[in-house]
Amino acid sequence: MKTFKVLYNQNKLYSEITTEASYTDQKNELSLHVVFNGSEKYKIGKRTVTVFPGNFLILNEGTAYDRTIYSDSIANTFAIFFSNKFLRDFQYSFSSSEQDLLDEPIDREVIQQNTFLETIYPCKGDIKYNLTHLIDHFNENSDDLLLDDYIYHSLLLFYRLYYKEVMTKSNCLDALNVSTRNELFKRLTVAKDYMLSNYNQDISLEDISRQSCLSPTHLFRTFKQIYNCSPHQYLIQARLDNARHMLQNTNYTLNEIVNLVGFTCPSTFIKLFKNKYHFTPGGYRNYVA
Repeated sequence: MKTFKVLYNQNKLYSEITTEASYTDQKNELSLHVVFNGSEKYKIGKRTVTVFPGNFLILNEGTAYDRTIYSDSIANTFAIFFSNKFLRDFQYSFSSSEQDLLDEPIDREVIQQNTFLETIYPCKGDIKYNLTHLIDHFNENSDDLLLDDYIYHSLLLFYRLYYKEVMTKSNCLDALNVSTRNELFKRLTVAKDYMLSNYNQDISLEDISRQSCLSPTHLFRTFKQIYNCSPHQYLIQARLDNARHMLQNTNYTLNEIVNLVGFTCPSTFIKLFKNKYHFTPGGYRNYVA
């Protein structure tokens, strides 16, 4: 089932609920893509990323991509396409002083649209809360002004998240040269995206380093500088996060979840899950039921 709506200011909302879909040669405005259940795969140039619940993907205006859904369970996906005028108005108000906004309430110049790092971002906390309410109101066919309010806050929260996830973390790298630091950070985000997209597979440090074009030692050292954990620890956390989602939102058995998230030993999974969330997997499922 597909639902598409164009708002009065040309912002667009798109929802799709399906187990199988395929779209090629897509190219849109700046867009935010989130998955609430199942998964959605994107091919962007030579790179492939998969978005699972708990994350979202940002694509810049004009980026060409293919999008596919092949899922055993029903995938529930949602996207916001931000109109250029809305973005210009937002960027003008976001970057201008209060006095400038009073003197010139409408931007008289064409502001160059920001481009963002096209990577997987965490959908947690305030931005998850806001996006969840946006899709609820979208499904209820609420009026455009209410939907636009949630779209505005989604973009505002993303700007804040971008500063935290990209600007602040990239500055944690030891590289002194700005261009070297930026290139290194991009390669580390490729490593991060590869783990988030393939957390349920048997992947090694060598696999991750090959994808990111970094040596295993260089990857291990620099990854810890920005994510405060090793690649292995990051991968384990991704598996635990997705297991928690499955415990809360699916009827999979414990053994099925262990296999689906990439663990090989149920007892190891139970121990790690309890250490992280202070519940056994069964106890957590009963708690959130």
